Order: sequence, then C-alpha cells, then structure tokens
Amino acid sequence: MARSGPPRVLLSRPLPDAVVARAHSLFDIELRKSTLPMSEAEMRSALALYDGVMPTLGDQFGAKIFAEFGRPRCRILANFGVGYNHIDVQAATDHGVKVTNTPGAVTDATADIALTLILMSARRAAEGERLVRSGQWAGWHPTQMLGLHVTGRKLGIVGMGRIGQAIARRCHFGFGMEVFFHNRSPKAVDFPATQVSSLTELAAQVDILVVAVPGGAETHHLIGADVFAAMQPHAHFINIARGDIVEEMALVTALQTGQIGGAGLDVYEHEPHVPQALRDMDNVTLLPHLGTAALNVRTDMGMLVLDNLAAFFDGKPLPNPV
Repeated sequence: MARSGPPRVLLSRPLPDAVVARAHSLFDIELRKSTLPMSEAEMRSALALYDGVMPTLGDQFGAKIFAEFGRPRCRILANFGVGYNHIDVQAATDHGVKVTNTPGAVTDATADIALTLILMSARRAAEGERLVRSGQWAGWHPTQMLGLHVTGRKLGIVGMGRIGQAIARRCHFGFGMEVFFHNRSPKAVDFPATQVSSLTELAAQVDILVVAVPGGAETHHLIGADVFAAMQPHAHFINIARGDIVEEMALVTALQTGQIGGAGLDVYEHEPHVPQALRDMDNVTLLPHLGTAALNVRTDMGMLVLDNLAAFFDGKPLPNPV
C-alpha cells in the first residue's frame, strides 16, 4: 500500500510496555491514556484522523458511527480481544474498513478463569474469604460452609469452540468430570464429550453449566429463565463469555429463589454496572472481567494487534480477519 511516512495509528487504551515499544517502531502512534470506552465523538474523530485504530471492549463502533463517512481515512479496526460484538462488522465492511481480532492468545487464560469461577462458586470461596476478613469466623467445624465437590461431576459447556474445549479438557482430565455440550453445529472433539441438541436438556442434566459462546445478536439473551428453570437446585452457572448472552434479571431471580445453587460471573449484561441484587447475594462470585488479565497474555494480544496492522499496511494477508 503506497504511503508517505509510517501509518498513523491510534491505540485506544494503555497497553503493556513491550507492545507500545514495538508499536512505536512500526507506526506513528498515538496512545490514548484513558481506560474508559471511547465516546462517539472520539470514535468519529479516530475514523477521520488515523489510518488504523485499535479498539477494544466498550468501543461501540456501530453503524451510527460509520454513517457520516463514505470511505473514512481509517481502513482497519484491529480489535484488542477475541470478542468483537462491539463492532458492526458489516457496517465497517460497507465503508471499506477491515476488522481483525486476537484469537488464540486468549484461550488458555479465559479457560483458567472459568476454572477459577467453578471452584470459587462450588466451594463458596468468595463467601469464605469475606467471612475471614470480617473477623466473624468462629473456627472450623464439620458442617461449616459445605459446598459442592466438583470432582466427578457433570459439566455442561454452551459453545464448544476453542475456549469451550479448553475448559472441558481441564475439567475432564483434571477433575474427572463427565462432559456434555450444546453447540449450534455438530462438533467432534478429541476427548470424551457428549453433544446435546437442546440447551434446556443440557441444563437439566449437569451440575455445572458454563457459557463459552461468542457475543452478538445471535446469542443475545441465549440464556434466560427457561434455562435456569431447567437446572438442578444444586447446580452452578458460570459465565466467562459476554454479559448480554445472559438475561441478567432472570439469573437474579433464579439465585434469589433457589432455582440454582450459585453462580460465578466474570462478565455482566451492562458492564461495568453490576446489579445490586447480585452484589448482595453470597451465592454469587463476582470478578471484574479478569479473563485475560495476565501480563504475558495481554502482551501476546497486543502483539497480535500489531501483526494484523503490519500485515494490512504491508499489503499482506491479514492473520486474523473477522
């Protein structure tokens, strides 16, 4: 691609030092210092002023943002993250803008957070930690804070993609769990697992139900009152995917009424807002979207962003188009 001088690129959030250093070596970089999502005005300015932009979760590049452009100066949105439901890919394509993401780098870290939430929720770890900090712990006794022993339990995975499979492997090989899953298309995997055609049927037969589908219009409120009603009273619900996959108020009701035993959440429907009802319940473990929050993982993600940008500006095939 012909150009005078290095491409001008906006990085929409602070990034690990190694990523920033490499970015400076490749492009004319502006690093946005705010950790908050970009405003509509910032997004429109970015499309007009930069050759490429690195958006991430919360930067809502919808059709409305592209509407006043024919072909904006920005020709690539290199998303930081595997999920890209905050970007209207069709609108971007219609305006000549490519979209990429960072799969692969996030798989194991996100699966690890799922295991963290499974264990914390089932064994009441967050509740126990709060008890110790409160100074109210009276000491060990045989019926203190009895939780759910996860070894040998039945695991249900909703969405058997990279992350779903990584979670299932950890649970099967590490904890001897029997794996069941629901997927929109037939899926063959290289470990023992049974595909279930109905989502409610899956919910009814497992002890732990984990959501691992991508976000977007197709999965909005995929998990609602019918799924929670099908679950067993001792079962735990885990979400490490996207918050709006779950009808959050239906989850609140299921927890408050004892339809399910507990929940572990890393994402929320209207993030970063977390309903007071969820915060008030002891049978819910709440994490602040920690799925990929490890320095080496975030560095790898940033490097994939730069790989996508470099390939685009060099006229090479994009490593991770969406």
